Amino acid sequence: MVDFETVIKTRRSIRQYQDKEVEDEKIDKILHAAMQAPGSRLNAEPWEFLVIKNKDTLKKLGEIKPRVKGAPLAIILIANIERSFYKQSWQQDMSAAAENMLLEAVNLNLGGLWNGVAPFEDKMQDIANVIGINNENIKPFCIITLGYPAEGYENKFMDKYDESRIHYETY
Repeated sequence: MVDFETVIKTRRSIRQYQDKEVEDEKIDKILHAAMQAPGSRLNAEPWEFLVIKNKDTLKKLGEIKPRVKGAPLAIILIANIERSFYKQSWQQDMSAAAENMLLEAVNLNLGGLWNGVAPFEDKMQDIANVIGINNENIKPFCIITLGYPAEGYENKFMDKYDESRIHYETY
């Protein structure tokens, strides 16, 4: 484990992975972190998660989202809209869960990549078809690929702070 400041400052989008399986214990910790995210009003947490290790399924998903193809593991974040308190803002809840997953991955010396799916209805439907969703209230939000970073693709500090984007009191 690394300290929180290091996790925040070194998280990067990792697009290349070693050919090494991610341990189930680490997957479990990442899923626990996801479910610790803030939910909308009354903790109406709309998230569900589908863990994909099967190479054939990863390949099919990679035809829709190319960066999935080379990953040893993908977790699809799925929104159950019926559970969402505010039916129009479920993507905010899902985003919080996704970010928690990516931060926990760094904490566990893994790399991760957020592969956006929502709000693109065609991509959402394509993913739904691959994973067997046939319900208009159940929607794929994104695919988080995870694995041990390939050499040269490690999480590392890159200062992105830009003071010109900060405003006080008025824009």
